Amino acid sequence: MIPAVVTTQITNSQETLIIQRPQSGLCLKGNIQIPGDKSISHRSLMLGAIAQGKTTIKGLLLGEDPRSSAKCFSLLGADISQLNTDLVEVQGVGLDNLIEPSQVLDCGNSGTTMRLMLGILASHPERFFTVTGDSSLVQRPMSRVIEPLTQMGAQIWGRKGGSLAPLAIQGQKLRPIHYHSPIASAQVKSCILFAGLMTEGKTTVTEPALSRDHSERMLQAFGAQISIDPETNSVTVTGPAKLQGQDVVVPGDISSAAFWLVAAAIVPGSELVIENVGVNPTRTGILEALEMMQANIIQENQRVVAGEPVADLRVCYSPLKACEISGAIIPRLIDEIPILAVAAMFAEGTTVIKDAAELRVKESDRLMAMATQLQKLGARVTELPDGLEITGGVALTGGDVESYGDHRVAMSLAIAALNVTNTTNIHQAEAASISYPNFTATLQQICRS
Repeated sequence: MIPAVVTTQITNSQETLIIQRPQSGLCLKGNIQIPGDKSISHRSLMLGAIAQGKTTIKGLLLGEDPRSSAKCFSLLGADISQLNTDLVEVQGVGLDNLIEPSQVLDCGNSGTTMRLMLGILASHPERFFTVTGDSSLVQRPMSRVIEPLTQMGAQIWGRKGGSLAPLAIQGQKLRPIHYHSPIASAQVKSCILFAGLMTEGKTTVTEPALSRDHSERMLQAFGAQISIDPETNSVTVTGPAKLQGQDVVVPGDISSAAFWLVAAAIVPGSELVIENVGVNPTRTGILEALEMMQANIIQENQRVVAGEPVADLRVCYSPLKACEISGAIIPRLIDEIPILAVAAMFAEGTTVIKDAAELRVKESDRLMAMATQLQKLGARVTELPDGLEITGGVALTGGDVESYGDHRVAMSLAIAALNVTNTTNIHQAEAASISYPNFTATLQQICRS
């Protein structure tokens, strides 16, 4: 079988990913190792930086976003070794020992870095900090974390009434609150819990639905006093805390695995094994959604690594069926909706995705981006105020599509291109390196298998 042609072209530092599906067909075979979980990578760097003693991190994601966290906390006084997947060492400074940097803390494209770090910075009295990001991040809303921090007594200034970066923070001694979040957001929850680490008393966050719980798990591992009420979706941290450095093993990121799960599910004859994937139940909405679409996915070699459930995922091609994806499952697959939209293009019937308005304020407006770019490939997609409506089974052709500089959009379009006729050119494909530096190499690998 002639392999799919997957090549790249770089012009003025922008990469175009070119995919030509062979006329004789294509099937994807092989075992895939994916990058470390981005959420866990961020949190291990941050908590390691503010803990006492040394933290070792194995399997850290080497994407641009965790690098932004490492750079920021190095400027705040933590000693962080060169980043590599084998082992990263963080010599923490301990709570209340972060230094006041002379430089602006640049979060790059990472909303996680900025939002979580704000909780830590705001709770460090008598220190002044300034934070910014790239052209995308400075347009993304920060009021969702600034509002609860202000209720705790934080002093934060920024553009548009304090809602947009660049931001200036005057650290304060904060007071505990019980915050009822209007949205289920791990970033909001984590920011408040991190602020509560140095706040005397009990700081509680209650959510309307369960969001990913990596912060709670890791805070407990580092020694914080955490209590969880699953009936009310509430988490409480008791401060002031004393964190001790830990040995962290980062599992593979299920958000990265999602691209290969969908690729094998939609390309006839395919079978892939994605190894060492974190299957934390607050992150497995993608598996549940694909199961609703009748995808053939098996969890193998299930185990627990450093407190996080892990498995190998075997996925084989199977005809997909349309379904509705909405409600409480959305916070557990919010990052995977772009690639689920691709799966829906090849499912029998009309798939409806709702309750996902959060996607409009990510690295791009992902609802608009996926609707307009999939339409260029010939898909029948209707953009809804809070989601997408996608009718599958439509003949698709290649074309020129745009990632909008959004890593998840770029990779989702690449997977879609595997199952369309003619050539697809994905512009600004370099965005994939934000969360998946080796995406193109892996794509080439499985297309040659």
